[in-house]
Amino acid sequence: MELRHMRYFVAIAEEGSFTRAAERLWVAQPGLSTQIRRLEAELGVQLFERHTRGVDLTPAGELFLERARLALVAAEAASATASDLEAGLSGTLRLGLATGAHWGQTAQLLQRSRSERPGVELTVLAGYGGTLWRDLRDGRLDVVLAPADFGSGDLRSLELGREPWAVLVGAPHRLAGTGPLAACELEGQRIAVTSHRDGAGYDRAVAELLADLEVTAALVPAAPVPALDTTVACGDALALTTAPTSIGLGVTARPLEPSRALAFRLLWRHETPSPALDAFVTTARECLVPNPRPSLGLVRAA
Repeated sequence: MELRHMRYFVAIAEEGSFTRAAERLWVAQPGLSTQIRRLEAELGVQLFERHTRGVDLTPAGELFLERARLALVAAEAASATASDLEAGLSGTLRLGLATGAHWGQTAQLLQRSRSERPGVELTVLAGYGGTLWRDLRDGRLDVVLAPADFGSGDLRSLELGREPWAVLVGAPHRLAGTGPLAACELEGQRIAVTSHRDGAGYDRAVAELLADLEVTAALVPAAPVPALDTTVACGDALALTTAPTSIGLGVTARPLEPSRALAFRLLWRHETPSPALDAFVTTARECLVPNPRPSLGLVRAA
């Protein structure tokens, strides 16, 4: 049984006539009659009572009409789903966000992606960059947003730009305050890092930043987020990050002086991306249009 047979049957039932159904369907009436006879033979029942004024449904035809309409609605829904998948309007997407440092347009990217393609089920997973990179390579993630040092020759990428570093300072710490923080003030300070093998990229970026600023500081292991916020809030250590749009209670984000920045990129596997991923990358590219950034100096009172 084919869908066209059910469409033919429904049209005849609704029109009450083979002639009018043939005109509606733009098919020849003899061919339409042949297809219905084949359908009746396949089902083993008579669907229509034929008479000079047209046709009437048999009891079997009444039952089949109800089920044929349901089948056609389901087929149309499936076809629409396939079209949406092809257009990137539906489907699933698994995004990995590296912790430690952040791209400033991440929230805008997620919001635009959601509003433009509400049918796409977007799952966001945050973790150490090394963990996300491995999950991307193994197919457990579709795309990763992370600092640029997580690139690889066998991955495709989109350069997202650079974000300035800032220092997270707890209220009890002597460097607590607002406004830019001179890099020399970091000399001899305790700076929190992950000390985790999968957080090595972030730890290396922090070490390279301090070396570039000619600052000697003590890199101390810290618990993962959100426990890191507690470590900073208590004044036990400072932390370095970028785009600190969300910080813990009693923590201030102070921009570094002189300013230094960290590059970010979007990464995905080399194979042909799904329409949903392709659309997400397009949205990310559109987010690269320059726009004013809010000044740092974010404070969450205790």
